[in-house]
Amino acid sequence: MKTVIVFPAYNAEKTLEKTFRSIPESPGQSFFLVDDRSSDGTYELALKLGIPSLRHEINTGYGGNQKTCYARALEMGADVVIMLHPDYQYEPKVVPYLRGLIENGICDVVLGNRIRTRKEALAGGMPVYKYMANRFLTLFSNLVMGENLGEWHSGLRAYSRKVLETVNWEKNSDDFVFDTQFLVQCVHAGFRIGDIPVPAKYFEEASSINFSRSMTYGLCTLFVIFRQVLHRWGLLKYGILSGKGKAG
Repeated sequence: MKTVIVFPAYNAEKTLEKTFRSIPESPGQSFFLVDDRSSDGTYELALKLGIPSLRHEINTGYGGNQKTCYARALEMGADVVIMLHPDYQYEPKVVPYLRGLIENGICDVVLGNRIRTRKEALAGGMPVYKYMANRFLTLFSNLVMGENLGEWHSGLRAYSRKVLETVNWEKNSDDFVFDTQFLVQCVHAGFRIGDIPVPAKYFEEASSINFSRSMTYGLCTLFVIFRQVLHRWGLLKYGILSGKGKAG
């Protein structure tokens, strides 16, 4: 199966090479980077490293970057698409395990779970307020959506081609809530979702939204879950849950 690893990049010049070179080699593995109009040399470095890349003319946002990533991965013939942030916050060595769960038909979507234990997450530098918000939102999302994921807010994700061809991710937000919308769409469509442990790594060069943006993201997450419930109950149609069809 062909795997395409996509990098949604923004000002990742200091960490891109380390992230790229830490990915285990594997046959049938390709890469693609989308630079969301960085102000540093991310795009030039990607080309120097031999990573096929595209640079947005304007900054489209985290979700907008992913839309370009997934569209291009499908054009490249990917059977499995893995999103890996190039800021080295997620351990690249787990990539083969993400891919394996999809290749072997165990999962359709696989997430990296940074919160194996509270002690490990905090020792990895995760701010206390982010840890508490993550735990609350994950518990709430699991209860409402009927899942049992370790966390709902991981930026390390793997999708099968069928997921990307079924879920209407093109309708999602261009902001950070894109990830929550995508996951809610996957649950609604009946896809099998799993996760694997991955170390939490927060450091100066790693990207991280501030407190204000985190609060906005949290409120948007609650809104997305609420809208899915209304759609499920037939009270108010939610456009992002319609379109391409459901999983068989």
